[in-house]
This record gives sequence, C-alpha cells and structure tokens, in this order.
Amino acid sequence: MLNLTHYIKEIGRGKDGARDMTEQEACELFGAMLDGGVPDLELGAILIALRVKSESDDELRGFYRAADQRLIRLDRPGGKVVPVVIPSYNGARHQANLMPLLALLLQRFNVPVLIHGPLEGMGRTGTATILRELGILPSVTLAKAQEALNRDGLAFVPTQVIAPGIAGLLALRQRLGVRNSAHTLIKMVDPFDGYSLRLVSVSHPDYLGKMRAFFNGSDANVLLLRGTEGEAFANPKRRPQLELFRGGRQEILFEAEVGPIATLPKLPEAIDAHTTASWIRAALGGHAPLPTPLVNQLACCLYASGYAQDMNQAKAIVAVETGSLAVA
Repeated sequence: MLNLTHYIKEIGRGKDGARDMTEQEACELFGAMLDGGVPDLELGAILIALRVKSESDDELRGFYRAADQRLIRLDRPGGKVVPVVIPSYNGARHQANLMPLLALLLQRFNVPVLIHGPLEGMGRTGTATILRELGILPSVTLAKAQEALNRDGLAFVPTQVIAPGIAGLLALRQRLGVRNSAHTLIKMVDPFDGYSLRLVSVSHPDYLGKMRAFFNGSDANVLLLRGTEGEAFANPKRRPQLELFRGGRQEILFEAEVGPIATLPKLPEAIDAHTTASWIRAALGGHAPLPTPLVNQLACCLYASGYAQDMNQAKAIVAVETGSLAVA
C-alpha cells in the first residue's frame, strides 16, 4: 500500500520547496488515483499540490505510463492511412469552436477520425453539442465507437468509454474549481496504441516546452500546437506554429504567423452550437471560405497520417480540393 502521507509531504511544500517524484513513483501514485485507491481528502491534497508545483518531466512520463496501461483500446480501421485522434476538452468561450470542421474535412479525405471528450460543455460550447447539430451522435460504448469508425470513418467517444479513471479525475474540477494533471494527460493518450496521429494542443506557452520534452526522442506521431482556447485546431485568425514529432524527430511544418493581421477571416457570428454548425455546413458546401490556418493544419494532417507522401504534395492536394492557394 502506498504511503500517501509521504507523497503529500514531499510534493506539497509549495512551488519552491516541493520535491519531484521519480518516474516510477509518479506511475504508482497516478495508477492508484486512476484505480480509485486514494481517499477523497488525500486525492484533493495531491491534485492541488501538483497544480501548485507543476509536473516535472519525470512525473509526466510516469503519469502517462499509468494512464496508458489503463486505456481501453480501439482497433485501427483498415487502410494505409493512420487514424487522427483529436481530444476535445475546452470548448468555445470567446470564438467559435471549429474543431468539428477540421474533423469533417479529414473525413472527406477518407482519413479516419476519433474525437474524444466530455458530453457536456460546462458553460462553454463543447464539441459534442456541435456534432449533435451536425447529426453526429456520441458513441456511448466501445462497440458503437468501433462500428462508427469502420462505417463512417468518424466517431465521437465520451471520455468514460476509453479512459474511465481519467474521466473520474476530470470530474473533480467541479468540486475543486481548478483543473488538474488529468486535463493534461487526457490530451496525450492514444487509443490506437501507437498507430495513429495525435493532435496535441496546449493552452499555456509553458506547456509547449513540457510537450516537446515529452515527445522528443519518442516514437510518437504527434502534431503539436497552441490550441484555440485549448481546442486542437489552428486559430483561424492567426496560425500558431504547427510542429510534427515522428520517429524521434521534430519537424516544424508551419511557422507561427507574426505581425499585424492583414484581413480577418469570415467566421460564425456567434459561438453557440446551432450557429457554429450552420457555418460549418456552409464552409463544407463551399458557401463560406475556409480559414487559411485550418487549411494549413489539414495539409499537416494529410502528410502526418500518411495520406500524402510529403508536405509539398499535401499542400497541393488541399489547394486543389479546398480551392485555397494560401498554403505556402
């Protein structure tokens, strides 16, 4: 049995006085947390201590190991193109959530897409509600998720289906009032056990460094970006840096846009699910111009998923198929 008092004493001394756990210690502790083996009082103390201290690189690796060992897997759909995994846990607060647009564009290219996230937006416009407006219902069992992937090439899976332990920790935000380490881990998991392209977004610049350190030198296939209000799509007003980690190497596919914005793209007039879904339908039908940063990200996904042989081919494909020339 873990000595929880020992862990709390070490990590709970504040930002400057706390001691980091080893990777193995972190794996054991987070595993107990995921399995429901930590009482509420101690669990709250641990989560707040980690938020104040912030996770070290070793702790993040240990937490990930524990989460990965307990993840419920899906079978990769057939074909040479690997599925794209998109976590969606933030929703829209100030500007429209266009993550479903990126997913539907990938579906048009027959790139399988798995979206996972909560069913409720918790005060924001969540992806699940926009997808419902678009006629895409959540797959509430593993079998239904697999069926949707194989049949439609697109599935939205609630967190509880693939990562019930993490879902329990995420739910504690309602009681504690702040996010915890599980919110970082859930954006990193791979339900296809290494046979996918993961879109990993961060909300805060500090976490870009953490993610780079984590994925550098690993065998992960990950497109990393600063998300739009935390969602894993490129900001349609100003493209973030889009960087690929694959085969232990890092490759910047698009640099971040800098300087004044020449022209603002035409975007949904409101952030509610109905308005956003209507605008997405218009964009897919060619009645609203696709924002260039999303076209850039689409090209990155086609390349990193194996649909295109290289970035030049990916850019050419999306230029032709979307009618956009702004992919250089």
